[in-house]
Amino acid sequence: MKRIKLLLLLPFFFTSLTIYSQSVKPDSKAKMEMAIQNLTLNDGTIRSVEKAMAEEGLPSLSVVVFENYKIAWSKTWGVKDLISKEPIDENTAFSTASISKAITATLFAILEEKELIDLGAPVSNYLKRWQFPDNEFTEAVDITFNHLLSHTAGTTQHGFKDFYEGDEIPTLVQVLEGGSLPGTSKMDVDFLPGSWWRYSGGGYVIAQMALEDHLGAPLADIAEKHLFGPLQLQNTTMKQDGEKGFLKNVAKAHNENGEVYGIPICPQLAPSGLWSNPTDMAIFMIEMQKALKGLKTEVISTEVAKKVTGIMTTKVMGGWSLGWERRFSFGNRDWFSHGGANTGTGGHIYATMKGGNGIAFFGNGPNGIRIPILDQLRNSIIKSHGWEAPLKDKDKAKPIPAKITSKVVGRYMSVFGEIIKVEEENGKLMIKNMTGIPSRELVFIGNNRFVVEEMIGQIRFLTHPQNGELYIARTRKDVKEIDYAFSKLAKGEKLPNEYLQENNYEKALQSFQKWKRISPRSMIVDEGMINSMGYQELRRKNYELAINIFKINISLYPTSANAHDSLGEAYMLSGEKELSIHHYRKSLELNPANDNAKKMLDKMKK
Repeated sequence: MKRIKLLLLLPFFFTSLTIYSQSVKPDSKAKMEMAIQNLTLNDGTIRSVEKAMAEEGLPSLSVVVFENYKIAWSKTWGVKDLISKEPIDENTAFSTASISKAITATLFAILEEKELIDLGAPVSNYLKRWQFPDNEFTEAVDITFNHLLSHTAGTTQHGFKDFYEGDEIPTLVQVLEGGSLPGTSKMDVDFLPGSWWRYSGGGYVIAQMALEDHLGAPLADIAEKHLFGPLQLQNTTMKQDGEKGFLKNVAKAHNENGEVYGIPICPQLAPSGLWSNPTDMAIFMIEMQKALKGLKTEVISTEVAKKVTGIMTTKVMGGWSLGWERRFSFGNRDWFSHGGANTGTGGHIYATMKGGNGIAFFGNGPNGIRIPILDQLRNSIIKSHGWEAPLKDKDKAKPIPAKITSKVVGRYMSVFGEIIKVEEENGKLMIKNMTGIPSRELVFIGNNRFVVEEMIGQIRFLTHPQNGELYIARTRKDVKEIDYAFSKLAKGEKLPNEYLQENNYEKALQSFQKWKRISPRSMIVDEGMINSMGYQELRRKNYELAINIFKINISLYPTSANAHDSLGEAYMLSGEKELSIHHYRKSLELNPANDNAKKMLDKMKK
């Protein structure tokens, strides 16, 4: 992987190269100016988009806002990369990362409507190059496209390593079989399909392969024929860098230090291979919104729009549909959305279920820089455009009984490992650290029920029927099942990641082992998630921390060839040759087809 390092001299350096482009309707100019000048930090400090980008070091940002089913305004800042300093414009495309999943799911529903596939049929009927592993779960239930596209199939492989020009790019079969390249684990199914939810990029790879096997064409061509072309999305493709048809006007990925990674290449098109810009995504989302309302549309029917946004499961923090997140209620409105984050680039698309309002934006910087700025801009846009609605049932507020307060105060953890807090302040219960949402009051309306600004449905504190632990649970009128969103942590308990950040390896290992024992399906102990965490530290050259993370993964998954391969790479990069050889050999012993281990061993011998 080729990386070019360029340290940012902020704020002067960034300000000196800031470049603007904008398209604004006259009646939206005041709203736009209010939105981009009033980004609010957690401490209440106000700053502009320009200042936020300069302070944080975000190379570029592109945004489109649509209102009442029409694009209202768009604006761009910055450059495609910090070497050429070529400005982005409204046509510049970005790697959309996991936003690909929502677009892919919509495409599959369109193909079903055209009777080309059946989303409820066994996917194995369509597969030719690869088949599901035989185990108790795959024998009990046939996995369908509906399972794969809603992350309820039980498939593993949370996400994937990014590739760049010069890297060896794996085939889809290699992705699913794992081991032939660093950072690739073997696909498995480890819970009963339909019984639970777990984010799985690998599930989308299987869906891609099945569709390609069945229709005899690459997913990029299928998407162009049935979706991108008919919608006239001029700057959208699933072609990758180096392929005929790839876009020329694209932004490159950057890390925290201003290093230019380059143009990501994703052979896993369905979960992460889409390239697009905010304008095209706005056109797509408006078509979806019109279909939901029953207005005339050209490509996406009302039936398709309702199918892909209808909630499939609430086993994940509010709700998930066929490819779309249904868990946000910014401004107390219901949204369908999806975010994306490849290394050093990504964005988010949001659209209201009613009213035709929404946002699409992308930036070419790492998560820690890009996401906070995008979250602040989203909140500012919603406020400046008056998209807020009153909180339902807030007028029914009652005093909170002391026994409830003492029971529920504490720290809670989501399936993603996110930590939130419930604290008492001046007789009120406050919920804090929710992703993208400021501290909010838990408004008690009686009978163990609360409502919270910008949280869908009602909140209850319930004991889980399976493990007996206290959870923050959410209920919605449009869904029967209860969403056990956050589990309460014991007093003083820390999560494995927190111990790792303290460099307390032994405590971290004990904590990971505990979570593996009591909650084996938790994202916290997902092999792919831990592996990705290790590679994140490896990219930052935090070798000791990366090595500890990979060692923990081996402790949890001792027969994983991928875990040993990753540890071998970390030892190699840190200069510990003998340990690197040991783990590459162990990886090869567990998986004789691991070509990467063979290459690394030959390299070190020479």
